[in-house]
Amino acid sequence: MRFQHFFTLLSGLVECMFFAGVLFGWASLVFVLKNEKYFQDLCPSPGNQSINATDSCSQQDEQFSLIFTVAGLVNNFVTLPCGYIFDHFGTAVTRFIAISIYTVATILIALSNEDIAIVLFPALALLTTGGILLMITNMQVGNLFGSHRSTVITLYNGAFDSSSVVFLIVKVLYQNGVSLRTTFLFITCCSVWHIARTLFLMPNTFFPYPLPEGYSYGLKCKKNNASKPTTISNGEEDLAIKTEEGQLSINSTSLLETKDVSFISCVRSSLFWFHFIWLSVMQLRHYMFIATLNPTLTRLSGGDPLTVSHYTNVFAVSQFCGILCAPWNGIIIDRFKGKYKDSTADLHSCVVSLAITATQCMLFSISATLSILPAFYATFILQVLNRSFLYGGNAAFLSIAFPNQHFGKLFGLVMSLSAVVLLLQYPAFYIIRTHLQSDPLYVDITLLILGLLAFIHPINVFRVCKKKAVSRE
Repeated sequence: MRFQHFFTLLSGLVECMFFAGVLFGWASLVFVLKNEKYFQDLCPSPGNQSINATDSCSQQDEQFSLIFTVAGLVNNFVTLPCGYIFDHFGTAVTRFIAISIYTVATILIALSNEDIAIVLFPALALLTTGGILLMITNMQVGNLFGSHRSTVITLYNGAFDSSSVVFLIVKVLYQNGVSLRTTFLFITCCSVWHIARTLFLMPNTFFPYPLPEGYSYGLKCKKNNASKPTTISNGEEDLAIKTEEGQLSINSTSLLETKDVSFISCVRSSLFWFHFIWLSVMQLRHYMFIATLNPTLTRLSGGDPLTVSHYTNVFAVSQFCGILCAPWNGIIIDRFKGKYKDSTADLHSCVVSLAITATQCMLFSISATLSILPAFYATFILQVLNRSFLYGGNAAFLSIAFPNQHFGKLFGLVMSLSAVVLLLQYPAFYIIRTHLQSDPLYVDITLLILGLLAFIHPINVFRVCKKKAVSRE
């Protein structure tokens, strides 16, 4: 049984690392698409344009940035319905929907060309939708590992970040003679892997938390997995969550400890709204950086293709390190739990994690404002470190602060709401192109100032924990 748990963990890491978050390697794929002349007809003199992947053409760059923006917005907006699908239908149904969407996306990209470049808009949107569905179903694997739950959740988010290296692999294969079509047809065939994992290594409904003794899952799952409701001592309330064959009464680890806490009650709490602000301002900073990376490198390098290719590769490789950075956030949360003995221990442990993440974002934003190429090495390191902490901390906080049965919906809602903030990208692109001569310096400074809002969240969590402790005394 223990072996099955670890194999589920490892296979899930492979799935998240190579499929779920490939969108964030967009800068590498843009290099290939420019070589394939996608949207080159938008440039002033198409006949005089070389096929260099770094030729400066603001209209073409804006189109590629718009594709990433739309896909990023979809990535966030669809998380809410995806969360509802997962909470209502369970793991198996959600994963088969995800596999179908992902397969359609990879086929569309494989069949695309410069004449129908517009197909990239729905293709990337579907690709990110399928990826986020796979990610949501995988985060529950942390329930198999008890006290290391937060570490596993953040590890999966790190793997999600690392999957951006896939588009670097696509770029390298392309430069060695493998066509874009061949690569994406191969990725399409990998759907067999997702199907096999759904059938043999995932539950039909959900992994319960805490895990009942003798619990099994997959095609050979036992019919007696559900435990009878148990009475929780020490005055702590019971919360019901779905298991494979029924209901399991669990001990609430959230601060919202009233019985049968409603989804609306969770949404109305200050914990949720300050968490939304914390996530939104930092996520906007990251999306803007990725979307403007290729044109910024082009401008600073004077259009030198070798320089742009080099820094694009360094960026993609740095993203692969996300899986090494993210678990540290979970370790911080799990370690700090032991320092607090009351019922708010789990939530109290998030304060340090949230504050560290906000500080990382400030350092990343400062580095991103430096308009010199060597500074990008430090910027890439800070970006992948902060991004890993950001998304891993987002999932871990929601799983700790709120009842387990609302995780999918709350995760989806906060991501969807943050997508509204991401709409600021497009006017920012317009300002950069028309008023700032393609230099995003002033936009970067604005994002740096907005990042200060992220520090409100850990302060509020600390305040709520103290207030709860005083009221109990």
